[in-house]
Amino acid sequence: MSALPPCPNCQSEFTYEDGALYICPECAHEWSAEGGTVAADETVVRDANGTVLSDGDSVIVIKDLKVKGSSSVVKVGTKVKNIRLVTGDHDIDCKIAGFGAMQLKSEFVKKA
Repeated sequence: MSALPPCPNCQSEFTYEDGALYICPECAHEWSAEGGTVAADETVVRDANGTVLSDGDSVIVIKDLKVKGSSSVVKVGTKVKNIRLVTGDHDIDCKIAGFGAMQLKSEFVKKA
């Protein structure tokens, strides 16, 4: 049998390793080898400079971005206010003046 620790949540002995985490298949609890637990909905979104972003922040676009399905371009230096962080391929939901509702990737913005 393996020397993996039992689940601290339900005491199940059927835990397994996934990278640096231990996972319990019975209660879906995840924890690190150091003993801290990992929240499933706790994701950290960082801008192009590594600054942590949060809901309600203002950001500035650092690269011309083509708008899919249109011939328009969101220009460098466009300020986007009151962002909302979401999960998925594009981490930022926002409204840009002249374009409307959009989704942006955090790698193309910096915190204002």
